[in-house]
Formats: sequence, C-alpha cells, structure tokens
Amino acid sequence: MNLSLNRREFLKSAGSTLALSTLAPATLAAEEDKAKPAAPKREIKKAIMWATVGLKASVLEKMKAIKAAGFEGTEMMSHMNQDEVLRARDDTGLVIPSVCGQRHWSKPLSDPNPKVREEGLEALKQTLRDAKRYGATSVLLVPAVVNKEVSYGDAYTRSQNEIRKAIPLAEELGVKIAIENVWNQFLLSPLEAARYVDEFKSLAVGWHFDVGNVIHFGWPEQWIRVLGKRIQKLHIKEYSRKKRDSQGLWKGFDVPFLEGDNNWPAVMKALDDIGYNGWGIAEQGGGDTPEGLKKLSEGMTKIFAQ
Repeated sequence: MNLSLNRREFLKSAGSTLALSTLAPATLAAEEDKAKPAAPKREIKKAIMWATVGLKASVLEKMKAIKAAGFEGTEMMSHMNQDEVLRARDDTGLVIPSVCGQRHWSKPLSDPNPKVREEGLEALKQTLRDAKRYGATSVLLVPAVVNKEVSYGDAYTRSQNEIRKAIPLAEELGVKIAIENVWNQFLLSPLEAARYVDEFKSLAVGWHFDVGNVIHFGWPEQWIRVLGKRIQKLHIKEYSRKKRDSQGLWKGFDVPFLEGDNNWPAVMKALDDIGYNGWGIAEQGGGDTPEGLKKLSEGMTKIFAQ
C-alpha cells in the first residue's frame, strides 16, 4: 500500500512539473516581471523663469496665466515686492522653487572695484532673503564675469571670497546658492565647475544647470554626470548649432523646443543616472502670450517623457 501511495504521489508531482514546463516562455517572463520592483518614476516638475514671461500684466495676472498653461511653479526674480508676490503665489497655488538674482550682471562679485563687489554681495544676500520668504530652496547666481579688465584668476578668487561671506546666511536660512553656467567666459568645463563648488566645503553651495547654454561648447549629458548631486535646479532651453553657424552666435537660441541640438533622451538618461528629481525651469522664448506659454508647457512635457 505504501508503494502504491508513493507511486501516485510521484506521478502527481511529475504531472505538475510537466505542466509547468509546457507554459509559454512569455507567460513565465510576464510572471517574473510582476515580481520585480517597479522602476522609479522620473519626477521633474515644470516651472518657468519669470523674466521670460512677456505678458503685459500684473504679477497676479501673470501667475494665473502660468498656472493655466500647465506649469506648477515659477522662478521669481529678486528685489520684487515680496508681499505682492506672496499674494499672487497663494492665490494661484504656484510654487516658487528658485529666485534669480537681478543684479549679478550689473554688480558682479568679480569686479575690480571693492564697492561694486560689496553691492553685489548685498544683492546676493537679499536674493537669499527673498527666497526664504517665498519658500524657495535655492537662488540662481552668476558668480563672476571674465572680460578684458577682469582676468580669469581674479574672477575665480574674488567671486569665491565674496560668496564665502554669504554662506553663513544661506546656511541659516536653509537656502542654497546655486551657481549657473552662463556665457560669462568663466567655469567653462564641468570638471572645473565641480571643483569650484567643492572648494567652498559647504552644502549651501551647489549648481543651477542650464542645458541650452552648454551646447555651444559641450554636451549637456556629460556635464550632468560630472556635476551629479551638486545640481539643484535645471534651466530648460534649446540651442541650434546650425543657426549659430549660419546666422550668428545668439541666433542659436532662436529655435523651438525639440528642434535644436539637445539630445533630450541622452539628457534625461543622464538625469536618471544621477537620480535627479526636482524642478525643470523653462528659460525659452515664446512666453509672450497665453498660447505661447501653453506651447512651452507642452514642449516640456514631451521633453521630460523622453
């Protein structure tokens, strides 16, 4: 009897094994995929730089148009009426993730005149205070300008010296100073940019990465991988080398989203690789009408889905 029972159990087990072996490979693969943890969803929130919104309207009316176009936030400029900005923010529900300094070009921290540098430093501190009031987590700073009168070395040391004076306030407020790559003839490689930030030895200093500004002399995806976690915010814009070569340097920016030389899939892959989840802020022409703002918002949605 025991032999008969063992035989029946064997045949039952063998039948189950045979049934499993006859399942289609695709079915087994599907079951395995279900067991795998879901890939993390890329989370880049859409905002637009205030200075690029060309509507002739009040702060509140502009914010309403930004919201209606599908943006979640806006990067404000410094030295505005704080109370007016806050009323409009609260009325529309927009987020202010970043504040861009208004005076870093006119009062650069690299200027040979100590008085100008002092005024530039005070402007940076005010930008930090604005950001704290608005709930922003970083400020955009152009750190220095290199030109015929200002050498590269002087720009480097002067700007770092002035920024160090603002770090205690930034740390106190919990707002980061984010250095942007712009056409200021300064910090022209990602390795140098990373070094510049790291030399402050403070988490209060990071990077505000502008995708379009790099294309004239490099590849954004390479910068992203070098800068890594230093990146606090993104500026999203296009640039065309073809237009640059045929019509002039600045004409390279005169191209709609997805029609320039950005390799957006490569850029998004690089952002995924460094684990970036934050704000992508449009700094792109075309935001002079409600229709233009909506087109920009739709273009960013397509970019972030690459």
